[in-house]
Amino acid sequence: MNPDDQPNRERELTERVSLTDPEGRLNRAAVGFARWPLVETTGIGRGLRGRGRNKRWEYWNVITPTHIAALTVSSIDYAAVHEVWIYDRVTGEEVGRSATVIPPFGVELPGSLGGGPVRARTKNLAIDFTPMSDDRTRLRATIPDAVIDVVVSRPAAHDCLAVVVPWSDTRFQYTVKDVALPASGSLTVEEVEHHLPDGQSWAVLDHGRGRWPYDITWNWGAGSGRSHGRTIGLQVGGKWTAGTGVTENGVVVDGRLHKIGAELRWEYSTDDFLAPWRVHGGGLDAELIPFHDKRSRTNLGVLSGATDQCFGRWSGTFDTGVELIEFEDLVGFAEHVHNRW
Repeated sequence: MNPDDQPNRERELTERVSLTDPEGRLNRAAVGFARWPLVETTGIGRGLRGRGRNKRWEYWNVITPTHIAALTVSSIDYAAVHEVWIYDRVTGEEVGRSATVIPPFGVELPGSLGGGPVRARTKNLAIDFTPMSDDRTRLRATIPDAVIDVVVSRPAAHDCLAVVVPWSDTRFQYTVKDVALPASGSLTVEEVEHHLPDGQSWAVLDHGRGRWPYDITWNWGAGSGRSHGRTIGLQVGGKWTAGTGVTENGVVVDGRLHKIGAELRWEYSTDDFLAPWRVHGGGLDAELIPFHDKRSRTNLGVLSGATDQCFGRWSGTFDTGVELIEFEDLVGFAEHVHNRW
């Protein structure tokens, strides 16, 4: 076995636990992974501990046979950063609005996932994520060019991947990555309404609460769909978790998470992000063939970043240790991000 394939000895969390201790430092009892959002994160952003380093966000990505939509609400202590973006997979046209609000105002994020509504308001942008009583979440957004009204459903016994990543007692991140969630509703672009086809429309959640290093690079990839009669959700990450003893890697098969403890190997070209990406290790061998690069560049002095988020189709195999699962045409993305924030 390649040394990179050696799994970390990750602890599975099975009971609710606080991310922080009473002094606002990392609670080491929270380090590990869970199949449900068990970690309480109200200590992030409260008081003076970590001022300027606290990051809180909710990101939803919705993919249909004809469109891709992305919604971001975030507060990074000294700024609020939001975005609404829609891509037409047929024509290649994009519409969207983004806003960076310094100092942050017009933003509402609950202390912990599911603890209340998420809202963002700026001059040309309104976003609402509203938890519903039946394990559904309503995503609504309005910009001058478009309206999004989507309901994301959580099937019974559907696992997510919740992970606490420890850089140190003062720098740490809790992330919930939830893939292959059925979506329904509509996207209206330039007064043309597009309904999301049942069984062919999928949502992915990235929920984050933590305190980050100022300068960091990461990879993230996700894919969702039906393949060979099974519902497959792919969740992979890299770079930012290296050396922490925890990964954010896993495959959800028919709602059941198969956690990958190994750091994966990412192969892609920063000179040509639309070339194929390969991610492998820990029983997974996956390739993404991109069809669109969503490029984002920010340079506001202390806050800067570069993101290439490449949307495409995943195919490959995953060895669970019991069976070899083949998958193809999982629509999703892989990204390379470098932030100074």
